[in-house]
Amino acid sequence: MDDSGLAKRILEAALLVAGEPVPFGQLMKLFDPPMDEPAVQGLLHELRDEWSTRSVHLVEVASGWRFQAVPEVQTYLNRLSPERPPRYSRGVMETMAIICYRQPVTRGDIEAIRGVAVSTNVIKTLEDRQWIEVVGHRETPGRPALYASTKNFLDDLGLRSLSELPPLAELDTSHLLELPDAPPKAAEIELALASTTLNRPESTADVAALDATDERPEPPEHSPTVH
Repeated sequence: MDDSGLAKRILEAALLVAGEPVPFGQLMKLFDPPMDEPAVQGLLHELRDEWSTRSVHLVEVASGWRFQAVPEVQTYLNRLSPERPPRYSRGVMETMAIICYRQPVTRGDIEAIRGVAVSTNVIKTLEDRQWIEVVGHRETPGRPALYASTKNFLDDLGLRSLSELPPLAELDTSHLLELPDAPPKAAEIELALASTTLNRPESTADVAALDATDERPEPPEHSPTVH
């Protein structure tokens, strides 16, 4: 396609009507004959710049490109939805954070870091939300499942990759160490994920509430050991 202006409008229309992130490979299929990848990337960057002063921005996340509302207007947009904002229990936040920063991990690894048994309900909640998935099994007795985060999790936080999470070394967690039931490492990892979650674009957080709680009396499935 020789008309870059038309190509840009096609990309814009496709992204506006998609309602979800569109992978770059899918956007390439819009053009016949095919356009060069650098040319399409350039048009996407031009679109991103053109929308940068509006109430909706074009962003790239893990699953592709999408339009999303800026945080400043999300408070008003929330009035159109009867759903309450998502809530996160401490157990869900700590478990998700540990998986993010230590993946792939087993349930035993998570329990060893948190210092408490991991509720089956917490794992199920994260799996149902499609924030974590089983990516394999550790070759140890019982072959425990290995959990990792998904692209859907990154999309909901408005991130392109896990490398955009704040480094643990840069976080001040001294105020969390006074909590008697939170091992230092669990508190540190939880704060890192919370920092990203609280700063993510609200338009990517229109999700069901995650308010599962810990079932602390539940015994672990196996002896927690970090490998």
